[in-house]
Amino acid sequence: MSSVAEKLQRKTQRPAPTKQVRLKLVYVDFWSMVKLSFLIAVSAGIVLVVAAILIWIVLDGTGVFGNIDGLLNSVLGGDTFSIASTLSLASVSFFAVIIALLNVVVGTALGAIASLLYNFSVRLTGGLLVGFTNQ
Repeated sequence: MSSVAEKLQRKTQRPAPTKQVRLKLVYVDFWSMVKLSFLIAVSAGIVLVVAAILIWIVLDGTGVFGNIDGLLNSVLGGDTFSIASTLSLASVSFFAVIIALLNVVVGTALGAIASLLYNFSVRLTGGLLVGFTNQ
C-alpha cells in the first residue's frame, strides 16, 4: 500500500505558466503623496534628533570636547572660550529639533511638488511603464 505522500511525490510537476502584466502609472494622488512625504520627513526628523543626541553623548563620553578645549586654550592663550559649554546637550538637542522641524516642512513641500510635477509630466510622456510577473 502506498501512502498519499508517495502518490503526490510520484506526480509530475508541471511548471505554472508565467504571466506578465504591464501597467502604466499615469496618476499619483496629491494628498496621498503629501501624507507619505510627511511621514517620511517625520521619521527622518526623529532619526536626526536621536542621531545628534547619540553623537553628542559619544563625543562627550570620549572626552573630545575636553581635548578641543585644551587645544583652543593652548593656541589662544586663555580660558575665554569653551566648546563644552557652548555645545551642551540642551543646545545640540534644540538645534537638532529645529532642523528636524524645517526638514518636515521642506520634505512635505517637496513631496507635494514632486506629485504635481509627475502628474503634469504624464501628459507629455504617457506615464511610467511597470512590468510584473508571477514566479
